[in-house]
Amino acid sequence: MINRPAGEVFKYLADLENLPRWNYAIAETRKVSPGPPAQGTVYLQTRTLPRPMQETLEISRYEHDRLLAVTGGFGDLEGTSTYTLEPDGATTRLTNEIELAGRGLLRAFSALATANIRRAVAQNLDVLKNLLESAAGTP
Repeated sequence: MINRPAGEVFKYLADLENLPRWNYAIAETRKVSPGPPAQGTVYLQTRTLPRPMQETLEISRYEHDRLLAVTGGFGDLEGTSTYTLEPDGATTRLTNEIELAGRGLLRAFSALATANIRRAVAQNLDVLKNLLESAAGTP
């Protein structure tokens, strides 16, 4: 639960250039498509963990103030991260579902990484919540 209206949470999430502010593994996320964020918008991202690398992300679903899905590289994995927003007055329930698959040899080890990924995602979502609820995080 984030103590902010769904519209504000969605606007902040949909601008993937905000990712480095709340995801400790990301150094930079830069939009390479013209125009505002929408379905089909592409970003180039520089990751520091689990090792330095660049990856491409695309907004694959964009349902204003309700649902945002991002598809692409997530470290050594690839997949889709889907954010569902449920408004409740001035509060928003944010749910994040992630579908990942390993590339190459990592395919066999992707199940083993699930617990670590789940922990890291929960940590990142806590940072996002705190950022959005603080005066400094006003989108």
